[in-house]
Amino acid sequence: MPDSDAAVLMQHDSAWTIAGIRRALTDKFRAADIDSPELDARVLVGHALSLDHAALAAASMRVLDTTEREAIVEFARRRLAREPVARIVGSKEFWSLELKIDSSTLVPRPETETVVEAALAAIEAHGPRTRALRIADLGTGSGALLLALLAELPNAFGVGTDTNLSALYAARDNAQRFSFTQAAFVACDMAAAVHGPFDLIVSNPPYIASGDIATLAPEVRDFDPRVALDGGVDGLMFYRLIAASAPAILKPGGTLVVELGIGQAPVVAALFSEARLAPSPPRLDLRGLPRALTAKKVA
Repeated sequence: MPDSDAAVLMQHDSAWTIAGIRRALTDKFRAADIDSPELDARVLVGHALSLDHAALAAASMRVLDTTEREAIVEFARRRLAREPVARIVGSKEFWSLELKIDSSTLVPRPETETVVEAALAAIEAHGPRTRALRIADLGTGSGALLLALLAELPNAFGVGTDTNLSALYAARDNAQRFSFTQAAFVACDMAAAVHGPFDLIVSNPPYIASGDIATLAPEVRDFDPRVALDGGVDGLMFYRLIAASAPAILKPGGTLVVELGIGQAPVVAALFSEARLAPSPPRLDLRGLPRALTAKKVA
């Protein structure tokens, strides 16, 4: 938030109650065309004050001290510069898990939960969730997909891979925070250093065409790591790598589930078919877009 904006807020003590600052930030975020301005204001004020939603409401008329004011102004300045709220607070909820994130990892997105849903449906189609399973998450980032699946599959063992050591440290730390001792992490490009057989492989690979990255929303373009976005000239480079490596490490009848970019379902399905992986119709996300593609290894 520019200094002039902070000065305007400080002209009236009432603006510096918890309720007042939430209203002021909401107005500024809305004027800047930021999505969910009320939610962003609530989360940032709550984070600055270490208060949850109920506590914010209960203390709505409390006047903020100088340190609290400065912290909120700084958070607001960062959000107005289009830094995502999740990056400001350092965490993001995914599949009811509050995952720590940093500059090396993507912010987990709600649409990626579609991959978890598709993977669980495929597992349940062949037996109980409680059976012993081996899972690989290629390009794990914060560990979101792998840890969500381990939360639902109590006897599964999972391996997450990534080329970025900082991302692997973040994923490992998330696993430790939730006591997922059945998770291991390997530094490699997709499946280059893992050995099967796996019952399930999942991946949210980089799938944005290199030339399209500049057109993305600033929250993504300017803050997500480019290596986690850039899928090569046509956005399909990592799907080709997965198609080339997955059949060798999947069990016969094993399942591969990948996240899709917009419009990619037909061509990714064709790549997998050529690799003797039998694709199913893609699963739709909450916006009705094809988001998760499931393919079975042909026995």
